[in-house]
Amino acid sequence: MNIHDVAKKSGLSVVTVSRVINNSPSVREGNRRKVLSAMEELNYQPNSAARSLVRGKTGVIGMSITNFNDSFYDRVIRVVNRKLAEQGYFLALSIAENEDEGVNFLFQKDRVDGIILLSPIEEKEYVEELKRKNIPFVLLDNQLQHEDVPSVVVDNYQGGYEATKHLIGLGHTQIAYIGGPSVFLSVAERKRGYVQALDEAGLTPFGTEYCGFTVSSGYEVAKRWIREDKLPTAIFSGDDFIALGVVQALREEGILVPQDISVVGFDDQQFVGEFYPRLTTVRQPEAQMGSIGVDLLMKLINGEVMPAVVTKLAPQLLVRESTASVRLT
Repeated sequence: MNIHDVAKKSGLSVVTVSRVINNSPSVREGNRRKVLSAMEELNYQPNSAARSLVRGKTGVIGMSITNFNDSFYDRVIRVVNRKLAEQGYFLALSIAENEDEGVNFLFQKDRVDGIILLSPIEEKEYVEELKRKNIPFVLLDNQLQHEDVPSVVVDNYQGGYEATKHLIGLGHTQIAYIGGPSVFLSVAERKRGYVQALDEAGLTPFGTEYCGFTVSSGYEVAKRWIREDKLPTAIFSGDDFIALGVVQALREEGILVPQDISVVGFDDQQFVGEFYPRLTTVRQPEAQMGSIGVDLLMKLINGEVMPAVVTKLAPQLLVRESTASVRLT
């Protein structure tokens, strides 16, 4: 089947059929319905490459990410992919695991119609390159503020605040914080929320540590605290992997979670609700982040003037089994 068959079936001209296929606003609604009906009856699928040539677009949106080892990224990507598909776009991924890899291969105007940067490592360099090449783009979970780029982030301050308030509400007064690498704004914001909640309750931080976003890093910090006999009654870990390492280290020493020490994580990785104890954590609204990001990018691609607004999304505290009231001695 080809466009001539659709024209014959619908009783309209090839030009009208072409305009319908390319979403031209000049087609009357009645004629549009006739063409779409004929296409459906004939099971006609327009050639996407040909449509891209006609429109002067690639039909591809690029997404740059740092790694796949995180269900937060996985959930954002799935939402973005589904929403782009609904609008006739393909998603191309670039995984920049090494920050020294140089120029991203997707950053070419003949390859993509737009770019989504998810948790970019080389954020400043990427933003400058995309501006220079005049490629529409949006930022998701970024670390820096930009005067002329729309972005979508999670309110990490609120997440840290709610997690700590939860522990305070259980009667804990000795609450420590273990965050990821201090270079990340999200880590600093989660700590800021932690400190604010303590300050409001008239408490001071029991201790703070920074480490990698890994199980082994959390494990090592907790083991050192055990050796130094510096354990608090509750630990807010600014990452689920860190929290799991903490729980493992405590378990090996016969310290029970949550009976002896309460532990809170951050992210709600897909498996943390399946281990014992099921981890109390803060979930990021990744579906909302991905959906809003696509909406913003589509507006930019369509030529709409967008203010450089930072859309800040509220996280959700999920109370499970790894936190409990402080044990009275």
